[in-house]
Amino acid sequence: MPTTSSETGKAHLTATLTQWKPISRVDNMEYKTVTVNGVKMFYREAGPRDAPVILLLHGFPSSSRMFATLIPLLSGRFHLIVPDYPGFGHSDAPSPEEFSYTFDHLADCVEKFVDHLNITRYAIYLQDYGGPIGFRLAVAHPERVTALIIQNTVAHLEGLSEAWDIRKAFWKDRAAHEEELRQALLSIEVARQRHVAGVPNPERIDPDTWSDEFAFLTRPGMDRIQLDLMFDYRTNVAAYPIWQAYLRDHHPPTLVVWGKYDPLFTVAGALAFGRELPNAEIHLLNASHFALDEEAEAIAALIHRFLGAR
Repeated sequence: MPTTSSETGKAHLTATLTQWKPISRVDNMEYKTVTVNGVKMFYREAGPRDAPVILLLHGFPSSSRMFATLIPLLSGRFHLIVPDYPGFGHSDAPSPEEFSYTFDHLADCVEKFVDHLNITRYAIYLQDYGGPIGFRLAVAHPERVTALIIQNTVAHLEGLSEAWDIRKAFWKDRAAHEEELRQALLSIEVARQRHVAGVPNPERIDPDTWSDEFAFLTRPGMDRIQLDLMFDYRTNVAAYPIWQAYLRDHHPPTLVVWGKYDPLFTVAGALAFGRELPNAEIHLLNASHFALDEEAEAIAALIHRFLGAR
C-alpha cells in the first residue's frame, strides 16, 4: 500500500526542513525564450546546471509564475526548468486559426522544448493541466522520467468531482454550453474562487494570484483559446487507461502532494494512484487546488526528502 498522511504539516516536517536551507530569492534565475513549432515559448530556469533536473508543468489558468514560491526552496539543489505553454503566460498565443490548441499539441511543444535544451533525464512536477501534458511526455519517453511529483491532477475517473459536470456537458454539446463557460472565464469572482474555494485560511491567499490570471484570461482572443482546450480535455479522460498502464508497467518513483480541499479534483483521485503504484508516497495537505499558495514549504521539504533518497 502507498504511504499516506492525512495531516502532513509543519511540525511533522521539522526534521526534514532542518536538512536544507530555503532562500528568499534566486540569484541564478534566468528568464528565457526559445522558438518551438514557430511559437516563442517563455521559461524560467534556476539552479545548478549539473544538478538533477525537475521539469515543472503548470496548471490552468496559470503559468510558470505559479511556482514562484517553490523555486527558491528547490533551486539550491535542483536544476529547475519551468515553461509557459503556448497560449499561457509570457509565451506566444497565436489564434486558433494558426495554432491547434489541443493537449497533444501542447505536449508536442513541451517535448520539443525539452529537446531544444538537450535535457534527457528529468523528474516531472504535474499540476492540473500539467498532468495531461506530463503524462503524455512520460508515455512517449518513459526512459527519461526519473520521478513524478503529482499535485492535484488526475488519471482516474473518480478524481473528477461534481464540479466537472458542466464540462462533461460541454464535451457532449459544445454549442449549447459554450457561452456559460465563456462567461465563467470572464468572471473575476470565478477567478477568485479558483484560489480560495475550500481554503482553510483564505485571508492568507494573495489577491494578485487571481487578479493576474483574470487579466490574462480577458486578453483579446484568450476565451477562444481556453475554450478549445477545455473542449479537448475530453481526450485526457479517454487517455486515463493509457496513463494507468504506463504507471503499472514502468513504476516511476512517485510522490503525490495533494491539497485535500480541492473542489475540482477529489481525494479519491489522489489515493487512486496507489492502485498502480503500491510504493507511491501520498500526502494529503491542508490546502486546496493551488496547494503552493498555502503549503509551499511543506511540499518543498517532501520533494527534498523524496528525491534526495534517490
